[in-house]
Parts: sequence; structure tokens; C-alpha cells
Amino acid sequence: MTDEIKIEDFGRVDLRVARIAAAEAVEGADKLVRLTLDLGGETRTVFAGIKSAYTPEALVGRLTVMVANLAPRKMRFGVSEGMILAASGDGPGIFLIAPDAGAEPGMRVK
Repeated sequence: MTDEIKIEDFGRVDLRVARIAAAEAVEGADKLVRLTLDLGGETRTVFAGIKSAYTPEALVGRLTVMVANLAPRKMRFGVSEGMILAASGDGPGIFLIAPDAGAEPGMRVK
């Protein structure tokens, strides 16, 4: 486990439901997929290290959860405007976090 945080710290993280509108492998990157995320009125580009677990085609249309207020990060392949949430552990596999049916792009996760 990591250090505890206060509820106020957690409240500063803006988690939003996003629909993956487009996905493509990043040429020259072993792990990265470039995602275009629909936040219900705005789109963001996010680079995610999930290439070993998902083909880009399998991601399009899926709902996921993203950190929407993460500062943009300039990378060699472009600017990443957030981060998607995925689970992984000691064993193999990366598992995209997905909200239940009925969730809509742009909804806040709290």
C-alpha cells in the first residue's frame, strides 16, 4: 500500500468517463497506443501503455475512466492530455477500467 491521503486530496483528482473514439498504435513505440477520448463535448489525446493487452481496433467505442485534470505531458510522439485507468499486478495482463452500462462520456467519477 501507499501513503494515505485525505479526502480533500482525492477530491482534487477529476476522474471522468470517456469513450474511446479512435485508437492507433504509435509507430516506434513498443507499449504505446494513441487514444482519442470523447468526454461528451470535448476530445483529448492520451498515450497509454496498453499495447500488449489490446489491439487498437478492440478499444474503439469502449468506455473507460480517465484523469481529466492531469497536466499535459509532452512526449516524443506528441502531447498526452490525461491518463486512462487500468489495473495490473504481478501476473501478466493489463485490464482497462470500464464503468457500468448507462455511464455517459463526461460524467464525473466520485
